[in-house]
Amino acid sequence: MQKEIKSAVLLIIFSSLLCLTGCSSQKAIKVSEAQEKYWNTLSSNVVVLYKQGKYNEAFKYADEALKVAKHLYGKNSPKVAASLNNIAEIYRANGDYSKAESLYKQAIKIDEKTLGKDSIDVAKDLNNLSVLYRATGKLNEAEALSKRALSIREKVLEKDDPEIAISLSNLGVIYRVQGKFKDAEPLFKKALSIREASFGKEHPDIAVSLNNLAELYSAEKKYTEAEPLFKRSISILEKTLGKEHPNVAAVMRNLSAMYKDMGKNDLAQALDKTVIAILSKKQ
Repeated sequence: MQKEIKSAVLLIIFSSLLCLTGCSSQKAIKVSEAQEKYWNTLSSNVVVLYKQGKYNEAFKYADEALKVAKHLYGKNSPKVAASLNNIAEIYRANGDYSKAESLYKQAIKIDEKTLGKDSIDVAKDLNNLSVLYRATGKLNEAEALSKRALSIREKVLEKDDPEIAISLSNLGVIYRVQGKFKDAEPLFKKALSIREASFGKEHPDIAVSLNNLAELYSAEKKYTEAEPLFKRSISILEKTLGKEHPNVAAVMRNLSAMYKDMGKNDLAQALDKTVIAILSKKQ
């Protein structure tokens, strides 16, 4: 179980990128257009750098955005919660889970108080904390949060909204790690269908869904079904994010693990060398 959780950490991070940056609803506060634009620019820079795997640079913008949000909107505003989420995402990406957990919980508390317990922003907060718990093996806690996030999104959003795909994917991964393969597969397939309808065939989120299905089939030892999905996922990520992105390494690591299970050690070793080369450049 721990091996499977570890192998999916980078993709876990990527699969929640849509939960990064600004909140979808705000309380009316008198702030100038220039001040609003500055906070939005800072937050946008966080997302761009995060997607590039440049976490240290992203943190500088995220920390500044938090300070600006507190100054402009007050310490209990939804934009403060959004900024806390962004910093937490970076901490999680760097493996500092205790700091990330504390910030996620602060964001949830703020958004529940200011926006209501069934707001979209709360669903995003819950999703992020669920992903953290999933990565650290707290699967029961992760499942409960993921189900609540999915319920909110299905209640508020259209049935084919990409945010619903995020919750479906997260819950599916939890089921897979728990060994509930029959429960996981339809969630992964539905998420893939939503994303293809929203983004087309060549998008990073499509790669995430393909990886999720491939990992499921690999766990079930359905190697002939899993292999082409892993390879297609890698191809999409290389095209859309670049060959040296950490998420390319994450899927390669997953494919390597499958090859080792199959006894194809030469193929696995070749992938492992590429993974090491990619990740060493991110240090």
